[in-house]
Amino acid sequence: MEGQDEVSAREQHFHSQVRESTICFLLFAILYIVSYFIITRYKRKSDEQEDEDAIVNRISLFLSTFTLAVSAGAVLLLPFSIISNEILLSFPQNYYIQWLNGSLIHGLWNLASLFSNLCLFVLMPFAFFFLESEGFAGLKKGIRARILETVVMLVLLALLILGIVWVASALIDNDAASMESLYDLWEFYLPYLYSCISLMGCLLLLLCTPVGLSRMFTVMGQLLVKPTILEDLDEQIYIITLEEEALQRRLNGLSSSVDYNIMDLEQELENVKTLKTKLERRKKASAWERNLVYPAVMVLLLIETSISVLLVACNILCLLVDETAMPKGTRGPGIGNASLSAFGFVGAALEIILIFYLMVSSVVGFYSLRFFGNFIPKKDDTTMTKIIGNCVSILVLSSALPVMSRTLDSSLVKMEKTSSRPGSQGL
Repeated sequence: MEGQDEVSAREQHFHSQVRESTICFLLFAILYIVSYFIITRYKRKSDEQEDEDAIVNRISLFLSTFTLAVSAGAVLLLPFSIISNEILLSFPQNYYIQWLNGSLIHGLWNLASLFSNLCLFVLMPFAFFFLESEGFAGLKKGIRARILETVVMLVLLALLILGIVWVASALIDNDAASMESLYDLWEFYLPYLYSCISLMGCLLLLLCTPVGLSRMFTVMGQLLVKPTILEDLDEQIYIITLEEEALQRRLNGLSSSVDYNIMDLEQELENVKTLKTKLERRKKASAWERNLVYPAVMVLLLIETSISVLLVACNILCLLVDETAMPKGTRGPGIGNASLSAFGFVGAALEIILIFYLMVSSVVGFYSLRFFGNFIPKKDDTTMTKIIGNCVSILVLSSALPVMSRTLDSSLVKMEKTSSRPGSQGL
């Protein structure tokens, strides 16, 4: 009898592992397909011929798509964990959601940590060096020569980083135990290095998020149609049309002997056409879109920004005056055992909205910084090198998002403790 129970337990454990693996694969496949369409939308269109550079670009495209999918998964993990907890609380005995359990959440967090390390330290450096490689001098040119050069560059880069960390550890903490811990590559060195990257991501997130919160109003104002108050769009379109025709006549009548800058006139004509397109879009927009959507979105942005700032101020004040609010590293109540918000499902939905709003604001703020302004992707005109840089930047920001969410609300700390295990230090 005991043997049958043991066999039944093994079969149940096997089926559970297969089910969780299938769910993880399906979720990642969906993220990968979406990421592929996003990257191909911005990637520069190259020739369709099957030459060596085309193969290298295709491999780099697949690696960049994988990294972007991992970044999206890291962003969605915390909201997915929160909403899973509330669903299990609402329907504890429902047979069709039994697959949504703590084991699945733990596995997703561990996979996100593993793939984040893999993308950050292996795949993205390989894609960049592989894209820039030409093969060592004296060797036959081809894919193998470029792979050999890329592998050599990765080994040299790993030795350089290992040496820097070793010297920094010797200068900061010259202890035999700390020096021996550097030998443990998997359990200490990589999580420590990834934690340092996450720290830089947190600093970058702290810099980008306030900028993004202020820029969100400008960005949404450019995307939406503003109300036409005391404006005559027909008159503006008529004036712009006359200006466009005048510039077109000047360009058609120019000759090489005339002291006019043709490039400046063409740029001015392009700006006039862009302004005319915007005015025509505003004219074609319905009254509901002009007079209701724009004010509603602006009010919603103002409310979300105010709530974010208020939660940050309250939580920081609690951390300063209440010692029990500090994270102690203890385990949480577990998935599906207790609600993470005092307001139940409504509070959890508010937390999820704020998490997404924070991530979008941080991305907008990142591209609004002057130093990273050249990273902005352009439709059908973005090089693979710039795509790799964007994927790495988004991966670093996404790895720091759970830590930033701790600053927003202390209830998210419980979710992170519940969903994390050893090996997911960066998330």
